[in-house]
Amino acid sequence: MPGQTDLRQLLRTLQPELQPGSYVFCTVRSLSGINPDDVLCLFREQESLTVILPQAAADVLGLSYSFVASWITLTVHSALEAVGLTAAFATALTQANISCNVVAAYYHDHLFVTQADAERALGVLRQLSAEAEQA
Repeated sequence: MPGQTDLRQLLRTLQPELQPGSYVFCTVRSLSGINPDDVLCLFREQESLTVILPQAAADVLGLSYSFVASWITLTVHSALEAVGLTAAFATALTQANISCNVVAAYYHDHLFVTQADAERALGVLRQLSAEAEQA
């Protein structure tokens, strides 16, 4: 099933959902010793592998991290080639002074915000969606 590309429709149907738990970004040289079921996201960078894991899994492994995040999923099925969605929610979050790290996966966009900002970020995203609905 192809994802949505129409920006106005994407914004109207964002439906942000806060996932339970705390998540961290860690760097590792290899995945040795890491349970694949614990890996939320893996990205190979020139310097090392970046993994996003539940904080509890990183703690058990003794991995260091500096950013503890809440995970928000935009449940609308956005197409990877959709134009403007990231810019729209990033602008709204920027105006609210909320830092956001984004992972665009096949079906959905996933936002990682500081835990202290999670509820506020949900409110900003819901407001963005409501404004698109009224436009």
